[in-house]
Amino acid sequence: MSTPTASPAPVTPADAADAARLVAFGLQPKLPPARDAEYAALLRRYQEEPAFARIADAVAGGLGLVVLEVSPRAGMAVAAAEDSVFAVRMAEYARRTSSDTADRFLHGLAHLAVAALAFPRPQDLADNDYLGRITVNGVESFVRHACERLAERAAERGENTDPASDEPGLEAAWRVYARRSATGATKDSRRLAGSTTGIVGKAVAFLADAGFLHRAGDEQGGTYRTTPRYQLQVRELASGAAMAELTALGLVPVSDGGGALLPAAGGADLDLVEGAGLPFHR
Repeated sequence: MSTPTASPAPVTPADAADAARLVAFGLQPKLPPARDAEYAALLRRYQEEPAFARIADAVAGGLGLVVLEVSPRAGMAVAAAEDSVFAVRMAEYARRTSSDTADRFLHGLAHLAVAALAFPRPQDLADNDYLGRITVNGVESFVRHACERLAERAAERGENTDPASDEPGLEAAWRVYARRSATGATKDSRRLAGSTTGIVGKAVAFLADAGFLHRAGDEQGGTYRTTPRYQLQVRELASGAAMAELTALGLVPVSDGGGALLPAAGGADLDLVEGAGLPFHR
């Protein structure tokens, strides 16, 4: 006679509340589990109790969140699905700074460049212990050098490198970037928000505020190191066409946040996409 299988313990309202609490912790990207005993305890429960983990995953899924990782290093790292209320699209983010269409292109380039420089080699992105480092000036320099290379290629192909100024939507993003002042300043020497360095600064500040980067100093316009959550986010981004085309230009991997270009393998023709509809979670 077979022994009856014990039925799983029923889910209680307290279990659901704890699972929702864990997801709420995951939406606080600047809070490391090591600094909050309740957060750490809920993480352990997630890892040790499959039933509780399923409840937490269901809560996250119901909110339109994708669970990227649950671990002591990253906490409950979640990313917003495209239809989630927590999604922040690049165009929406850029509109907070400017209503100019060209500026939205530039913000997209800035975010792509930060990701490419933070993890310049596939092994860096795969290594959980790797800490990427970037600087605002290094990112700006990298994108500007990429623009110069793409301009040279366009000229070699005989393409129009000076499209009509009243049709900015037809311009490739790199053309918009190349035309913009790198620095610019107000009368009291403050950096102009619309300069490319100002746009890169806005991008990295946004990432730092979202818990993706940690400010490490003021050198080179601001130095930053990556967090585990940003590594997870870039792993998701790395499969996108825009990132592939940008990184295919070639990078010299450095650890000080600078960026330099190498000849692209195979001499493939590359064009940076005009817009980046990249979802980031709050």
